[in-house]
Amino acid sequence: MENKIKILLAEDETSLAYITKESLESRNFKVQHCENGEIALQAFKNNKPDLLVLDVMMPKKDGFSLAKEIRNFDDTIPIIFLTAKSQTKDVVEGFSIGGNDYLKKPFSMEELIVRINNLLSRKKVQKNSEKIEIGTYTFDFPKQILKYKNEEEIRLTHREAHLLFNLYNNRNKVLDRTYILEKLWGHDDFFTARSMDVFITKLRKKLKKDESIQILNVRGFGYKLIV
Repeated sequence: MENKIKILLAEDETSLAYITKESLESRNFKVQHCENGEIALQAFKNNKPDLLVLDVMMPKKDGFSLAKEIRNFDDTIPIIFLTAKSQTKDVVEGFSIGGNDYLKKPFSMEELIVRINNLLSRKKVQKNSEKIEIGTYTFDFPKQILKYKNEEEIRLTHREAHLLFNLYNNRNKVLDRTYILEKLWGHDDFFTARSMDVFITKLRKKLKKDESIQILNVRGFGYKLIV
């Protein structure tokens, strides 16, 4: 018997939750719906889903608070936020606490399904990746951890980890900015060159103890990791 991918859907809008659950189940996913963040947290602990779809604005516990708590238990489970909020600061907050994708309401079910499959395929790549030596750092991509020699581990967000992984795979070559926005992260609705530079700056700070490592901004093209 085929094992179905388990999705935890936390959404307080009953009609939207019903349509979403029905659409996903028609694509052979197993969906558990929770009407608020507190119920969703308990369901996550009990049932170990493969992916989370979380509404941001929910009673009792909002989606961002729920994601923060879940990240204390699991660093790698993919999280998609659903929200009517579209301000850049809200999007950045969602990604900074460990979200992997962000879908603005109203959305098409086809788009949601494409993004779910995209994140699941990335997770499969993650599981099969070995630890990487970047200069004097050790990068554990599956666990999203960077370590300098024998010092304390540095935890990366999902996007930081994927960005570093792709920079390393293209080391000493230019990684195109458009590729990062559209292919690696799925879309470029909210991310601009400026916001991308913020992620690059964060990675530079986390790699600064090894002076032989540089991440260059190649103006008009993208970024280059030199090791």
